[in-house]
Amino acid sequence: MSAGTTGTDARTTGGGAYAPRPGAAPLPRMIAAQAALETRMLLRNGEQLLLTVVIPTLLLVLFSAVDIVDTGEGEAVDFLTPGILALAVMSTAFTGQAIATGFERRYGVLKRLAVSPLPRWGLMTAKTLSVLVTEVLQVILVTVIALALGWSPGGNPFAVLLLLVLGTAAFSGLGLLMAGTLKAEATLAAANLVFLLLLVGGGVIVPLDKFPQAAQDVLGLLPISALSDGLRDVLQHGAGMPWGDLGILAVWAIVGLAAAGRFFRWE
Repeated sequence: MSAGTTGTDARTTGGGAYAPRPGAAPLPRMIAAQAALETRMLLRNGEQLLLTVVIPTLLLVLFSAVDIVDTGEGEAVDFLTPGILALAVMSTAFTGQAIATGFERRYGVLKRLAVSPLPRWGLMTAKTLSVLVTEVLQVILVTVIALALGWSPGGNPFAVLLLLVLGTAAFSGLGLLMAGTLKAEATLAAANLVFLLLLVGGGVIVPLDKFPQAAQDVLGLLPISALSDGLRDVLQHGAGMPWGDLGILAVWAIVGLAAAGRFFRWE
């Protein structure tokens, strides 16, 4: 046994090699561990919970119970639930991720993680997995509350899943782009402002047909509008695959992720 080693460190195999061998854990295990850490940090953050869970839930209950906005024919909850699901995706994949990543970048967390055995793409994968886990919890919560309020969903579950995945990709790309190019304080202000603006003008609570036609043409191209309208077409009206809305989300996802990958600054 060489000097300075412990009994554990000095254990050898039959071939004389030390066991356990030093070095990084397998990549899938590193990504899973980082994703679990990211998820715990998100769920322990009171401000993020307010944004991702409390606000969408309160909006669903309030506007379903009180006749404040004219949502057209049928039950208000049938119109509101798809929009609240879209809002939940945006709050986690865009607003929450942009703010958290922006401050991690400011405090040097990303810089330190960038030189760890976990590659940069692995870190972004872990963040994406954390977002997806949080969204699953959000969807379950919103669905349970909506069903209790009398929601009667329909349509193709695969179309709903595809919309949610593409919406997550689109908002994640935009959130990472903002976090990787702006200062943390600017990201905080801009992300919350965008959240409020899209809440009002993205077809989440107020139907797009309540806006002037010129505004409808522009608002309909936003990712939140495409996601909420696509979900509404499927879940409320039982439509087939909403290819137009899926196309809009796909374009935003490609552009956002490509721009984030090109312009994201780790310091």
